[in-house]
Amino acid sequence: MEKRKMEKLGIETSLLGFGCMRFPTLPDGKIDEAEAERMLDRAIAAGVNYIDTAYPYLDGQSEPFVGRVLKKYDRDSFYLATKLPVWMVNSVEDAERIFNEQLERLQTDHIDFYLLHAMNQERWNHMKELGVVDYCAKLKEEGKIRCYGFSFHDSYEAFEEILRSREWDFCQIQYNYLDRNEQAGDKGYALAESLGVPMVIMEPVKGGNLAGFSDDINERFHKMDPEASVASFALRWVGSHSNVKVILSGMSTMQQVEDNLKTFENFRPLSDKESREMDEIVKELRSRVQNGCTGCRYCMPCPAGVNIPGNFKVWNNYHMYRTYDHVKRAWEVELKDEEKAKNCVKCGKCETLCPQKISIRADLVRVQKELDEKIFR
Repeated sequence: MEKRKMEKLGIETSLLGFGCMRFPTLPDGKIDEAEAERMLDRAIAAGVNYIDTAYPYLDGQSEPFVGRVLKKYDRDSFYLATKLPVWMVNSVEDAERIFNEQLERLQTDHIDFYLLHAMNQERWNHMKELGVVDYCAKLKEEGKIRCYGFSFHDSYEAFEEILRSREWDFCQIQYNYLDRNEQAGDKGYALAESLGVPMVIMEPVKGGNLAGFSDDINERFHKMDPEASVASFALRWVGSHSNVKVILSGMSTMQQVEDNLKTFENFRPLSDKESREMDEIVKELRSRVQNGCTGCRYCMPCPAGVNIPGNFKVWNNYHMYRTYDHVKRAWEVELKDEEKAKNCVKCGKCETLCPQKISIRADLVRVQKELDEKIFR
């Protein structure tokens, strides 16, 4: 198992971390505990020593389950990470109550890696004002947490402010080869590296979206290595960055566990040739985007209730991946029927406000038609 050292912390972690957000579940929504325990046991036996959970994962089931499974292991044989749900915190007392509950759920007297969960600019400001940032630092002084960090979802500018605000032990960002300019992105990685802040990476396979594409793109990956999964290239891309110390994978099946173990037990950074080919694949994927919507939302609100950027995001992803499965949930569940393109009344107000000068009305007609027909299915 590939290991990485966090020199300042005196810690060596497995490069593969087990993310406990996507355990297999039963029809009633409860964790399939027998199978999930089997998966955790297999990963730990193979050398995975970083286990990542959080207070709200799987409707609050994840922490108690992880605590029960890990109880059978020597507490010094693994690193346990969990997170403070800052959106539920309105006082230091709230933070203290939740932290103590987490210790009980996880059946431990300390947390190895404790994070302020899903930080953005607004939440950061709120946690500072409440004194929660300092409270968590106090937990570290008391030995109740070993390493103090944050996970992040916002702009690079917000990331830079948070990262420079204090001496963090580590930070966790979303990072993958397709979204290098999203959120913290390449600039955030470079900043953390320059400041000596070790990085834990989430969504390296973009929630499964980088595990498979249309047949022509999949074939380009298979030509590089016929024995490797498409997902493994995404993991190797992230792992080729030296300041990445843990790559989290939210595994849902034993097959995913085995495939990830195959990647990390004999880990190989990407070769220059593979890197160039992946850059070309990204260019090809980007070229399939149908319009230049940036999600700036200047077109909103729509008088007819259409979620214009939401429709365009689904549509552009549909064309980029060329498989309906990639956008099925976004189109059928997440985007409400009253928000869909078909409700456009063609008033044109949006087009007068669009900085990209997109032909919004005409494109919305195409969105509805093409997603209704599922032309790439």
